[in-house]
Amino acid sequence: MTSGAGTEHPAPLPAPLVVVSGPSGVGKTTVVEQLIRESTVPLRRAVTATTRQPRPGEIDGTSYHFWTHNHFRSAVDDGRMLEWELVFDSDYYGTPRSEVDPYRAAGLGVVLVIDVKGASRVRTVCPDCLSVFIAPPSFEVLEARLRRRNDLEEGKLLRRLQTARLELARAGEFDHIIVNDEVPRAVRELDGLIREHCRRRGKTDA
Repeated sequence: MTSGAGTEHPAPLPAPLVVVSGPSGVGKTTVVEQLIRESTVPLRRAVTATTRQPRPGEIDGTSYHFWTHNHFRSAVDDGRMLEWELVFDSDYYGTPRSEVDPYRAAGLGVVLVIDVKGASRVRTVCPDCLSVFIAPPSFEVLEARLRRRNDLEEGKLLRRLQTARLELARAGEFDHIIVNDEVPRAVRELDGLIREHCRRRGKTDA
């Protein structure tokens, strides 16, 4: 009779990490928020940290973690950031590991809504993640969406459009691309990708 003593069981896989990216104005935040409300897969959106000032209506700890530059740099130096970057040479943005690791270990999937550079870093440190690029139907549609916001002066708008062109050129780096022509359809497609990702990783409850 063979004894089971000493038999090692593999550690359970952490819950999925989903990286969603795309140019400003493409609607990625809207898609992710609706996904989290409607999906039966247990998911949460990670709250990003930033050193910029809060805008009207934004809530610390919910919209962002609003940190001082010293607090942010200390978190970077201590290895407490999953990814981070300095944006437009003025403010830091990044994802604290405390927004990701403990939730995944507890069985709750985490969705990151970050830019293309941040997504590249996450894919390097978390190769088991699912990365999805949200694209506009066309560049013209994206520009129209940004102009309808009417919250940027022309110079900043043109700078954002230039950044968008560079980001769209990197869409092929992601596991999947979803064209956001209709939010409900984009949400269903993203939900399906996450479910398939979970199944492939052995999370049969998805």
